[in-house]
Amino acid sequence: MFGCARSREARQNINMYYVYFLQSLVNNDLYVGSTENIENRVKLHNAGKVRSTKAYKPWVLLGFREYSSRSDAVKQERFFKSHQQKELLKKKYNINGAVAKR
Repeated sequence: MFGCARSREARQNINMYYVYFLQSLVNNDLYVGSTENIENRVKLHNAGKVRSTKAYKPWVLLGFREYSSRSDAVKQERFFKSHQQKELLKKKYNINGAVAKR
């Protein structure tokens, strides 16, 4: 029993990593990133603390994927940033060239 309790406790302390998808409300752009804390990262984007996105804030979170390791999340982030995958994400989230309404 002690081993089961330790396993359960160890699982609860495992950090999860995320690939997240944001949409700019200024130019309708799609941004793909990875993080350990989605809520904090979106706040940083909207506070203008992320150089690559500060000119196009505010951003809304469209969705995310969860991974058990940072390396898996970073690999998937790179995959989603490829032109073909970004186009598929735009179709999935119904993002076109028109600017989103505020």
